[in-house]
Amino acid sequence: MGAVENTSGHGPASQVPPGIRRWNWGAFLLNWIWGIGNNAPLALLVFVPFFGLIWMFVVGAKGNEWAWRNKRWESEAQFQAMQRRWAKWGVVTLVAGIVLASLVVFGIFGILKDSEAYKLARLRLDGDERVAEIVGRPLSTGIPMGQIEVSGPRGSASLSFSVEGSKGKGTAFVEARKDMGEWKIDRLVFQEDGSGRRIDLSPEPPPASREGNV
Repeated sequence: MGAVENTSGHGPASQVPPGIRRWNWGAFLLNWIWGIGNNAPLALLVFVPFFGLIWMFVVGAKGNEWAWRNKRWESEAQFQAMQRRWAKWGVVTLVAGIVLASLVVFGIFGILKDSEAYKLARLRLDGDERVAEIVGRPLSTGIPMGQIEVSGPRGSASLSFSVEGSKGKGTAFVEARKDMGEWKIDRLVFQEDGSGRRIDLSPEPPPASREGNV
């Protein structure tokens, strides 16, 4: 059997060589960018909500055929070489995206763990005998989850984090606020894992707020 004639770029009339009918990692990973570079407008359907997630796999499976039919190539070898480049750039982009996302996530966790709200809650937990009876000492605390909002001298924080020691573990929930540049805990609750027992470590309100109107 002779070699397949190079009919690339003739649209539906193009005869696609058997060696090209295979998965294309560049088309899958770079989808719409790859589509623009390879005259494959169908790849742009990845922008359709929900449907686009499925279409990414279609682009990976059918991308070679679309690119061969819609763009003129010097030879099958040149086509394959170019698609390998796209695949390499796709992998580089994927790895770079994962690294960047990891840096962002760890950066957020770092900000939360360095916050005054977290440090105040950690200090209060460490000094509470009731918590010590459950988890033991020394206790360790995990990475906080939640959010902190600050606007000048004011702010608020809502966090939760794990608390663990030699005897047991649980979860701390803290709500704090920043007023006139100073952070104060409004509510701090420790919940033991398993039993669900809760200990309220919230600060006592000042005497004036506990007294009724005279």
